[in-house]
Amino acid sequence: MKQYNAIKAKHPGALLLFRVGDFYETFGEDAIVASKILEIVLTKRANGAASHIELAGFPHHALDTYLPRLVRAGQRVAICDQLEDPKGVKGIVKRGVTELVTPGVSLNDNVLSVKRNNYLASVCFGKDYTGIAFLDISTGEFLCAQGDTSYIEKLIQGFKPSEILYCRQQSEQCKTFLKDEYNIFRLEDWVFTHDYGYEKLIKHFATNSLKGFGIENLQEGIIAAGAILYYLEATEHHQVSHVSAISRIEEDRYVWLDKFTIRNLELLYPQHEGGVPLISILDKCITPMGARMLKKWVVLPLKNKKAIDFRLKIVSYLKEKDALRERLLDFLSQVGDLERLISKVATGRINPRETVQLKNSLLQVKPIKDLLMACEHAEIRHLAGVLDACQNLIDQISTYIKDQPPLQAHQGGVIQDGIHEELDELRKLAYSGKDFLLQIQKREIEKTGISSLKIAYNKVFGYYLEVSNAHKDKVPTEWIRKQTLVNAERYITEELKVYEEKILNAEEQIFKIEHQLYQDLVAFSTEYVGAVQKNAIQLAKIDCLLSFAEIAEANNYCQPEVDESHVLDIKSGRHAVIEKQLPPGESYVPNDILLDNESQQILVITGPNMAGKSALLRQTALIALMAQMGSFVPAKSAHVGLVDKIFTRVGASDNLSRGESTFMVEMIETASILNNLSDRSLVLMDEIGRGTSTYDGISIAWSIVEYLHNQPQSRAKTLFATHYHELNQLEEDFPRVKNFNVSVKEAGNKVIFLRKLKPGGSEHSFGIHVAQMAGMPNQVVIRSSEILQYLEKDKLRSKRKKPLNDISKVNYQLNLFEAKDPHYEQVKKALQSLDINTISPVEALLKLNELQKLLVDPIEEKSASSQ
Repeated sequence: MKQYNAIKAKHPGALLLFRVGDFYETFGEDAIVASKILEIVLTKRANGAASHIELAGFPHHALDTYLPRLVRAGQRVAICDQLEDPKGVKGIVKRGVTELVTPGVSLNDNVLSVKRNNYLASVCFGKDYTGIAFLDISTGEFLCAQGDTSYIEKLIQGFKPSEILYCRQQSEQCKTFLKDEYNIFRLEDWVFTHDYGYEKLIKHFATNSLKGFGIENLQEGIIAAGAILYYLEATEHHQVSHVSAISRIEEDRYVWLDKFTIRNLELLYPQHEGGVPLISILDKCITPMGARMLKKWVVLPLKNKKAIDFRLKIVSYLKEKDALRERLLDFLSQVGDLERLISKVATGRINPRETVQLKNSLLQVKPIKDLLMACEHAEIRHLAGVLDACQNLIDQISTYIKDQPPLQAHQGGVIQDGIHEELDELRKLAYSGKDFLLQIQKREIEKTGISSLKIAYNKVFGYYLEVSNAHKDKVPTEWIRKQTLVNAERYITEELKVYEEKILNAEEQIFKIEHQLYQDLVAFSTEYVGAVQKNAIQLAKIDCLLSFAEIAEANNYCQPEVDESHVLDIKSGRHAVIEKQLPPGESYVPNDILLDNESQQILVITGPNMAGKSALLRQTALIALMAQMGSFVPAKSAHVGLVDKIFTRVGASDNLSRGESTFMVEMIETASILNNLSDRSLVLMDEIGRGTSTYDGISIAWSIVEYLHNQPQSRAKTLFATHYHELNQLEEDFPRVKNFNVSVKEAGNKVIFLRKLKPGGSEHSFGIHVAQMAGMPNQVVIRSSEILQYLEKDKLRSKRKKPLNDISKVNYQLNLFEAKDPHYEQVKKALQSLDINTISPVEALLKLNELQKLLVDPIEEKSASSQ
C-alpha cells in the first residue's frame, strides 16, 4: 500500500489501475468509482491500522474490455504495471505507470472509433485572440488555429474533441466558454506561456523556427500547441515521432460555418433521436482514413474555385467510369487503417498481426497507383503521383514475419524460418522434442518390458516417466521416484533432466531472439512513417472522391457550376437527407431557388405549417455546401456563386439550465448572424420572432429583413421563412425583397400540401387544419375556428378605426390588418361541392363555421361602407 500511495500521489487526478499478480486492482475512492462504471464487485479488506479499504479489480487480460468503458465515462486512467519479473525478485516487485490513458490521448483500438478522429484539444485565451490546437495521437495529425471566440467555438463544434486542456488561471473563462459540454483538464499556468510553447515545438520538430509550418505569428495558437506536447509527456507518451508536422487551419480557405449552423443543418450529428445527419448520406467510404477525412471536408467546405473544380473534375470522371470505380473499391477494401497502423509503428506498440496488416495494406498501393496513372485524366494522375509503394518495407516484412503470426511477439512463431541460423537450430531442438521423447519411450519399453510406460510433462516436475502399479516391480533401480498416484508411480531419469534443460533453454532463447528480430524490424519500419502517412492521406482523398461519385450515380445528382459570381441559381433542388427517408413510392417535390445581389437578394417565404418551408431553407444551404465540398448536388442544375459564410437560424430549444429561453437562444443566434455578415454570405432564417408576442415578433422580423436589405457592403443572400403574412408588404418598399409562398390546395375541408414554391405571398397558416390532423379533440378545433373568425372580424374593425395610410412610412409601420373581401360565389361553390350523405358531424360543423364567416363578413363590410 505504501508503494500504491506513492504512485497515486504522482497522479492524483487519475484512476489508478494497479497490477497485482494476474489482476489490475483499484483501491479506496478509485475502487468505488470503478465498481460503478464497470459494474464489478466492490469488496473490503483490512489495511493495517485502518479498519478497511475498498477494493475492486479484474483480470489483467480483460484490460481491453474494461479500459474503454472507464475512458468513455470521462476518466483519466493511469496503468501501473510490474516493471520486473516477479520470479527473479525478492520482496516487492518494482512498479510504475507505463501509460496514462485519457479521453483525448489513447492508442487503444477499443477506445478509438474507426470512423472518427480522437482529438485532444488545447485552448488559450489571449487579449485579442483565442488560440486552439488539435492533436490525434492515433494518426499523428496536429492542427493549430487562432481567431475570435466565435471562430474557436465553430472549430470545437466541428472537430468535437474528446478532451480539452486549459490554463488554471483561465478556469472561469474556460468553463463559461465550454459550458460543461466537454471533458476538460486543467494545467499549470507556466505551461501556457509563449516562450515555453515555442521552445517545445521547435525542439519536437527539430527546426529553428515555426515559419515553415505557417504558424510563426500565431502567438496563442503556439501556446495551445505547446501545452499539448507537454501533456503527452505528462501522460507517459514519449514515442511521438509520427507527430512530424503541425498545420494551420486557415480561416480564409474555408466556408465559415458557425456552431449554430453545424448544429441546425445536422451536418455530422442529428439534433433529435432517430434523426439522420448529412454525413450518413455522403459517407460511402471504404477505408477508415477516408471516413475521417470526409468529416473534415463536411465542416470545412472550400472557398477556392480551383480546389473545388479539382475535386469536381475527378468526381465527374469517376462517375462515368463504372469499371474503374469497381476496381478501385476492390483494392481499397483490402486497405486497413494505414494512419493508425503506422502510428503504432512510431510508438512501438504494433503487434505482429498488425504488421502483416500494414504489409497487406501497402500491397494495394502499387496497383491503385498503376490503375490511376493509366487514366487520361490529368487531375487523377496528379493525385496518384504522390503514392509511394514502399516496396522495401513490404519486402522486409514479408521476409521476416510469417503470414499468420500470433498476436504477441513474445509468444514465439513470429519470425520466418531461414532468417537466423541459431534460431533455426533452437527450433529444431525444441520442436523435434516429440520425436526424441518417443524414441526414449520406445527404447525403455523394450528395455524394461513395461508396455504401458508413457512420458509426460507438468510444470512441477518437468518431464517424467509414468508406470502403472501393475508394472511397478519392473522399474530399474537408477530411476528416481518423484510422485505416487492412486494407480501409478512417476519417475525421472538423468537423461530426461538433461534433455528437459536443453528444451527449456531453447524455448527461452527462441523467444529472446524472435523478440529482438521483431524489434529490429519495427525500428526499420519507422523510417517509412512519413511515406506511409502520405499514402494514407492520398488514399483517403481517393476514397472520399469515390464516395462522392458513388452517391452522385446512385442518387441522380448533377455537377454544380461553381464560379466567382454572386448568383445562387438552383433548378429542381432536393434535400439530400429527406429524399432518402421518404416512404417507398413517394418522391421528393423539387423546387427552384434564385438569389443574387442585384435583383432578388431576399426571399420572404410564407406558407402554412408542414408545407416544407424549413426543408426548403435547409436544402438550399446543403446544396451550396455540397458544391463547395467538391460533391455533386441533388438538383437538375445548380449555379453556385462562391459562398464564404453560411448562417442558419432554424429551430431553437430552451436552455433553462443556463437561464436562456427559446426566444433568448433565437436572439443570440440572430445577433451572431447580423454581426458577421459579408457580401458572399448565405443567410437562412426560419420563423424569427415567434418566441415572443405577435407584435414584438413581427416588428423584430420586419426590422431584420430591412437591415439585411439595407447593408451597403454586405448584400447577404437570404431566405426568410415566416408565419407573419404582414411581411409580404416588404416587397413593395424594398426592391430586392421578393415574396414567395409554399403552395397548398384546399379540397373541401382538407388541406393538401403541394410543397411547391411559387411567387407571391400567402395569407393563411392553416394552423387549425394541422391541429385537426394531429388528432386534437374536435371541441378544441371548432372553438379555434370560432375564435379565429372573431379575431379576423376584429382586424377589420381596427382597420376602419386607423387606416394604414395615416401611419408614417418612416417608421416602416406594418400593414397588420389586411384581408380580402370574400365573395358569395365561394359560398355557392362550397354548398354545391358538399355530399351530405358522406360528411361527418364534425366536418359539417366546421363547414358551417366556414360558410358563416363567408356570409357575415361581407354583410358587415357592406354596412360599414354605406355608413
